[in-house]
Amino acid sequence: MKKLSILLCALALAACGSQQTTAPTLDDVFASRRSIRAYEAGKTITEAQVRELLTATQNAPSWANMQPSKYYVAIGEEKRQAVLELIGGNKERVINAPVLIVSTFETGKSGFFRGNPVDATGDLWGAYDNGLSNAYFILKARAMGFDTLIMGMRQADELRALFEIPENEAVMAVIALGYRAEEPKTPAHRPLDEIALFY
Repeated sequence: MKKLSILLCALALAACGSQQTTAPTLDDVFASRRSIRAYEAGKTITEAQVRELLTATQNAPSWANMQPSKYYVAIGEEKRQAVLELIGGNKERVINAPVLIVSTFETGKSGFFRGNPVDATGDLWGAYDNGLSNAYFILKARAMGFDTLIMGMRQADELRALFEIPENEAVMAVIALGYRAEEPKTPAHRPLDEIALFY
């Protein structure tokens, strides 16, 4: 009887161990992240999970720590449906994504000193910072098992009205957040020597 108890305990521990999952490495995240254009229907993402994702974006670097990026989260069905109507041809691609997020940045902050642009780049520094913030978002999303699509096709004026986005914010993109419905192909990448020059 004692041997049977030991065997049952060992089997139970083995079963528990087989269910444990390890966190993906950064390389795993890079390798599996794709721009997803088909989402699984009927799945949800909680506000707490979106908050965790957006908290990760706050670790992204920005000009003089200006943190110009802002996010407007359409997680309720009424707002989500409204955003779907404002993203052009991407609507059918992301119709099953449970969350749609409008990404903006506050103008006149990154790249400015005492209200004046420090170089000809001007507010493009804000767009740069917003891109870094969005990159943190989509990588954290993949690490949590979610998928994303950053969409530049959007009706900025209508989105501004829908979310009452202030005029001093540039509407950059809409990000779909959900679960992939199918495994995407890995795209070809340019040879490294075409994009990197060493001196």
